Amino acid sequence: MSYNILDASALKKAFLAGAASLEEKKEWINELNVFPVPDGDTGTNMTMTIMSAVKEVSEVSDENIPDICKAISSGSLRGARGNSGVILSQLLRGFTNVLKEYDSADTIVLAAAMEKAVETAYKAVMKPKEGTILTVARSMSDKAMSIASEVEDIESFMKEVIDEGEKTLARTPQMLPVLKQAGVVDSGGQGLMQIMRGVYAYITGTEPDYSRFERPSMDRSLHSQFQFADIEHIDTADIKFGYCTEFIVNLEHKIDDKDVDDFKSYLESIGDSIVCVADDELIKIHVHTNDPGLAIQKALSYGSLSRMKIDNMREEHKERLIKNSNKLSKENEIPKKNEVVKTPLKDYGFISVSAGEGLSEIFKGIGADYIIEGGQTMNPSTQDMLDAIDMVAAKDIFILPNNRNIILAAEQAANMSKDKKVHVIPTKTIPQGISALVAFMPESSIEENTENMIQELSCVKSLQLTYAVRDTLIDGINIHEGDIMAIGDRGIVYAGKDIESTLMESVKRLVDEKTEIISLFYGADVNEENAKKVAQDIEKLFPDIEVELDNGGQPVYYYIVSIE
Repeated sequence: MSYNILDASALKKAFLAGAASLEEKKEWINELNVFPVPDGDTGTNMTMTIMSAVKEVSEVSDENIPDICKAISSGSLRGARGNSGVILSQLLRGFTNVLKEYDSADTIVLAAAMEKAVETAYKAVMKPKEGTILTVARSMSDKAMSIASEVEDIESFMKEVIDEGEKTLARTPQMLPVLKQAGVVDSGGQGLMQIMRGVYAYITGTEPDYSRFERPSMDRSLHSQFQFADIEHIDTADIKFGYCTEFIVNLEHKIDDKDVDDFKSYLESIGDSIVCVADDELIKIHVHTNDPGLAIQKALSYGSLSRMKIDNMREEHKERLIKNSNKLSKENEIPKKNEVVKTPLKDYGFISVSAGEGLSEIFKGIGADYIIEGGQTMNPSTQDMLDAIDMVAAKDIFILPNNRNIILAAEQAANMSKDKKVHVIPTKTIPQGISALVAFMPESSIEENTENMIQELSCVKSLQLTYAVRDTLIDGINIHEGDIMAIGDRGIVYAGKDIESTLMESVKRLVDEKTEIISLFYGADVNEENAKKVAQDIEKLFPDIEVELDNGGQPVYYYIVSIE
């Protein structure tokens, strides 16, 4: 397949081919994660990010480049998960920002788009590291810029660009010692190259099966990422507005913040549970109202509509009452995890990411307004963060990601939030999140609290115990498949053959003369009796230190430990 330009149809199919290629190899990419713990998620995060864009692209009926670019950018931005997913979304965003200005793309345009992609992605990362997906992307961009004026044939151009990316990916272990120790290349870079391989397969005429991407049926499963609120509480609620109405407005002209505020005000006049998320190209709406037609009529003044869904909540309410009649009285006694009560905006609120019912209850008990389920094994998306922000009735909102791989998505959501001030406290572990939230002082200013909460992160040491899924060498420690590992704030603390001895040894290595409290949160795979015995053993070992034990209920990690 030899040609010198890509039209809209070819660009759409090339993108879908790249997505299909990544999806096919996502588990393989997961296994490249440096830490040999059962939570490798780079492939999953990148796949979920690009599949969010695929859903948008599949809805584009008029195959023109601006519409395709809008779908790719918007879909990936809102579906971005984990650091690798956020970086991928920024690469796609920068790429499409150039491409959308053209009716077709030759090698000159593609090279300029790749250059903009790299520039956008580097800006999104506070301290970019070389030897990662960014380095691989930059090497391909540099190659593209150097040959674009000389190579007109798209296939030849792509081959040279991809060859350069492959060479750079192979060199990533020399750039990052941790990759060299583990004997792997960068997983994010591998994910990016897998996308490029899929694109090249299309360019050369080896097309994948697009059937699962083409015009998907409008069932509820397609809209899982657009379920803004947990509405389980409607079983026992007094339903004032009967229709749950959701849709996307594809903007026909640019709008400003005042337009968005006016739209929100109108929706508030006809309903409640308002979610109105806007960018330069679309508005996503969720509203409970008694007259969906009014919301739709108002929306049409801004542009065309897509992904419309209207549910009769009163009918659902009746069905649930019949189905759950034997459980209803018991459920009424249990507060729903994220039940939202409509109140006037308060001064501040808190959103915490948590994995495990016990940990979620702990965060709620110390002041969290909204819990986002997620963590190392399932990173929340940027859209999940935006939904949570809209559900918290506060002027200033603090987000506690509690995982280093979720911080970028939280910061991206904070930048996209229009009507609330969002502050991301860069908590990398559950213990850091708890300490930061406890450090909040209502009498202090937002600025003082932000500074104090961040400072508090250095006062707590974290441990997470899990098992190894493969042999490797990390931080100078030989680890074998099945070993129990204690992972600290800066890497592996200790590896042993059983949970209890590994926990005791790793705690001993982190306790010092300043330690006052050791908090143990035991996971879903640890029974209470064993956990109590472990806590008692630690108390005997450190009689002058207070030891606390809680059921965290977290998956993957046998224990999460806070040492303060």
